[in-house]
Amino acid sequence: MKTNEAKLVMQSMQGGVHHPTASGDGYWVGFDGKGRIPMGVGGITYNFKIGDCCMDIVGDHIEPGVSIKNSDAKENCAFMAFSCIGNEAIVISGDAKGSKGFITGKHGGINHVIAYFDQAVLEKLNVNDRIAIKAYGQGCKLLDYPDITVMNIDPTLLHQLNIVENGDNTLRVPVTHIIPAHLMGSGIGETTLMNGDYDIMTQDKESNQKYQLETLRFGDLVYIDNHDCTNGAHYRTDSATVGVIVHSDSYTSGHGPGVCVIMTGRKSTLQPQIDKHANIADILLKEK
Repeated sequence: MKTNEAKLVMQSMQGGVHHPTASGDGYWVGFDGKGRIPMGVGGITYNFKIGDCCMDIVGDHIEPGVSIKNSDAKENCAFMAFSCIGNEAIVISGDAKGSKGFITGKHGGINHVIAYFDQAVLEKLNVNDRIAIKAYGQGCKLLDYPDITVMNIDPTLLHQLNIVENGDNTLRVPVTHIIPAHLMGSGIGETTLMNGDYDIMTQDKESNQKYQLETLRFGDLVYIDNHDCTNGAHYRTDSATVGVIVHSDSYTSGHGPGVCVIMTGRKSTLQPQIDKHANIADILLKEK
């Protein structure tokens, strides 16, 4: 695919490993009316990573790997907007200084950038250790497909997704699941999805079975039918969106696994190809 990547800017961004947070006594009331004190966002998650199932975890909105945030609000806004999935991440302080990983997603609301590092690196990392990102990818365009908007993905990773150009102005994108528009929840109404994600609602067991949501994994590519996310997410029957699963399921009404959008546009061009191996782990971990 021809892109404008030679004209894109690569720029340094920095944040620190962010401590997990809770409010009040820690209770969250779920969609079922039950109160829970679940582990949630932030910190270093040692035992879940991209490629692992993101469902049926005893936690809420779990972010696999390392959760990163800049303590300055304006700086974190830039950090969120310009970091892209697949960007290189480098530890620049602490016992793991010099170690390299990569960005796996962005989580709106808490406003975390999420990164993968090898297990040995996770054991050396600590809260507040600084991590630098070579932010690169926002503004990427597919020159032969002007009706498709690309966001939140490093161009190098984009080229590695095994997207097929069919020669009839269509692109077939490998995805693990097709998600119907009516299951998309939290995040709808935002003006842009270049700085976060939005959630698949999982409160209906029959829908979870019908669309095989129990098998969703961190890092899966998914296809959201009838949604245009060019300028925030909205229902549109001639459109579709492709994104990456970035955080786990949730007990909270309207929430569930988070999707960070990487492509959106007319579904006459953007079409799904079911591939159960369509996960960024299959690409990025092979390179390590």
